[in-house]
Amino acid sequence: MDPHDTFPAGFFRRTDESPDDQFYVPDRLLTHIDAGAIAAVGALYDELGLRGSVLDIMSSWISHFTSPPAELVVLGMNAHELASNPMATERVVHDLNVSPTLPFGDARFDAVTCCVSVDYLVRPIDVFTEVRRVLRPGGVFVTTFSNRCFPTKAIHGWLANDEKARTRIVAEYFRRSQGWAEPTVQLRTPAGRGGDPLYAVWARSLPAAQP
Repeated sequence: MDPHDTFPAGFFRRTDESPDDQFYVPDRLLTHIDAGAIAAVGALYDELGLRGSVLDIMSSWISHFTSPPAELVVLGMNAHELASNPMATERVVHDLNVSPTLPFGDARFDAVTCCVSVDYLVRPIDVFTEVRRVLRPGGVFVTTFSNRCFPTKAIHGWLANDEKARTRIVAEYFRRSQGWAEPTVQLRTPAGRGGDPLYAVWARSLPAAQP
């Protein structure tokens, strides 16, 4: 059974089902979260030690590292935005909603990041499975998100739930794609500070099962 089919009917549908490459044609050289949330992303990346070979999926012109890792491959939808990312060492235009297969070999990266974009995935379990494939054993996949989105492109299941429930949804993506340690869920911005909240859900890949 396709693991996506066990979610409620229509969970992965969107209000705007037109091809995503049309939506992302206009350049959006702006930030989608405020300065406090951006700082929280960078602090988390530092805390987790993301300094080696990193893949940033659903990326844009900025990747929110406090300092660039040794290698940063950015994969996203808009070629000009990716070209404007000053930390990137390689840029790949790829639509994960058309093809969730990542164009990289097995165990290619030490870490994978996805910042404020997991809510747009229509086949997230397939993508999470692919992320695990391209990670080295023990590598970490870090998803971060706030309460902002493009509502016509976010999946209905995301829009129908509150912020805490959304962290549980992402944790469930890890569990259903399998091959991960138990995910960690955190609110990374201080409660009551105002501004955009920053939630993080991450997990480390487990070694492949031996025959």
